[in-house]
Amino acid sequence: MCIRDSLYMKLLIKLFKFLVRRAGKPFHKAILRRLMLSKVHRPPMSISRLSRLQKGKLDKTIVVVATVTDDERLLEVPKMNICALRFTSGAKQRILKAGGSVMTLDQLIVKNPLGANTVLLRGPLTREALSHFGKPAGLPGSHTRPYAPAKGRNSEAPSKAQPYKNIKLPQQ
Repeated sequence: MCIRDSLYMKLLIKLFKFLVRRAGKPFHKAILRRLMLSKVHRPPMSISRLSRLQKGKLDKTIVVVATVTDDERLLEVPKMNICALRFTSGAKQRILKAGGSVMTLDQLIVKNPLGANTVLLRGPLTREALSHFGKPAGLPGSHTRPYAPAKGRNSEAPSKAQPYKNIKLPQQ
């Protein structure tokens, strides 16, 4: 789905274009630039990463222009105030259960129009999944990593048809 197909994204882009034009704050420019990125360049962030990056910023609202996902490896979720494009259901439940708050970008602008007392974070752009994108693996000039688990020389080579050996065909 393209950015232009989502009505919510269209409205958010329109809102932040207006805010950039009228307020001209770097906060609004940064969010607008991240809203215009493709989904590949808006990687999700887990609540474990958010809790790790939140240390020392307990009173600030964390703003993420991406999806916030749950991480079951994190046993205890700290109290966090998070603003994001969307939340997975598990992440939302765990944040609210810990006493934190979740909001979307439009709710943040209503509550805090200038973006004061916020921290703008983003996910890691280098992911293992990106190494599989591009030309098909095995083509000349391709640096795409194959999905094959093997690492041998002929792991991605097509199997050659074996000629019939020691098979006697019936004579007619």
